[in-house]
Amino acid sequence: MATIEEQITLLERGVVDCIGHDELLKKLKKSQESGVPLRIKAGFDPTAPDLHLGHTVLLQKLKHFQDLGHDVFFLIGDFTGMIGDPTGKSETRKALTREDVAANAESYKEQVFKILDPEKTKVVFNSEWLGKLDSFDMIRLASELTVARMLEREDFKVRFREGNPISIHEFMYPLIQGYDSVALEADVELGGTDQLFNLLMGRDLQRSRGQEPQVVMTLPLLEGLDGVNKMSKSLGNYIGVSEPANDIYGKVLSASDELMFRYFDLLSDLSQDEIAELKAQMDSGSLHPKEIKKQLARELTARFHSSEAAQQAEENFEKVFRKGGLPDDIVEKRIHSNDDIWLPQLLVDLEMVKSTSDGRRMIKQNAVSLDGEKVTDMNKNVTPRGSILVKVGKLRFCKVIFE
Repeated sequence: MATIEEQITLLERGVVDCIGHDELLKKLKKSQESGVPLRIKAGFDPTAPDLHLGHTVLLQKLKHFQDLGHDVFFLIGDFTGMIGDPTGKSETRKALTREDVAANAESYKEQVFKILDPEKTKVVFNSEWLGKLDSFDMIRLASELTVARMLEREDFKVRFREGNPISIHEFMYPLIQGYDSVALEADVELGGTDQLFNLLMGRDLQRSRGQEPQVVMTLPLLEGLDGVNKMSKSLGNYIGVSEPANDIYGKVLSASDELMFRYFDLLSDLSQDEIAELKAQMDSGSLHPKEIKKQLARELTARFHSSEAAQQAEENFEKVFRKGGLPDDIVEKRIHSNDDIWLPQLLVDLEMVKSTSDGRRMIKQNAVSLDGEKVTDMNKNVTPRGSILVKVGKLRFCKVIFE
């Protein structure tokens, strides 16, 4: 069993804020003495079907708690998702439909268990308790926060100053998120640094209802592959959890040396001493940065696929980039058509992208080639004749045979 000091070292690794550090110490000691695990909460609004490495920073911290024997509550905000988190937004978000939320929630569950232990993870939906609140409950909840306090939030302050609309239901979001902590009797809540206001609301509501307030721990927003902006699918600087093994491996290798160690700190299962040793070997010249990066690429690829897939991805990378060849596992697909096919649609049909908008974005990023020739025209049509080798990204290939 890890000592309290060892637990704190692991749990506070990579953490930006720990509101209630002394409280966390007491909670850990009490848990160790009583044998009753802490209740750890993290909420995810299912606003999009795909997770990327930026989301897994939080999941890794949940795993740390889980590895220490504590209960992890992976909260899917199916109720709050239909409001839309206003954090960092310059305008009111479009509300999701119940169908959107349900579909995205199912996708989340499939992806998070690539990191968390499904047998030790309690997946909960906040509609279970929020859907039971009546109008009187909602009015009581709204009475616990003033408009002045809400306008302390930078995003609301800017929108109010610039005359941009703020809907009343957006004011309810942090209150409802805070109520989730009351319903779950959370000991600790995790979130990104942009969620601090919302997380602290949980402490306030728990305290006002006679519960022991939760410890709040925030984690940094992970930079994307450009090393500057927050990892985002819309910016194209992301590594998706559900991407093919070849893509994950190749994208990790494209990260800068500085960013590589940022990813090690926030995403790797290596200890801080092991990471420090790798950095010392790189600085001394005894280990090339590329070899260290390959180690990270293998670890992350294996996490979301398997160790065998990671090994195959490495072999493919060596063959394609070092030897100028093609991977051994090129997929072949047959297309029956007599009409020209719009290239973004063809990429969807080949399951190389999820949507035509994704296809257009990949073409815009010069990431699509046909028979080795880069494609820059997003309106390009492909004539169904013979066969063609399609490449998307660094390592995703498909041989198309037209019939």
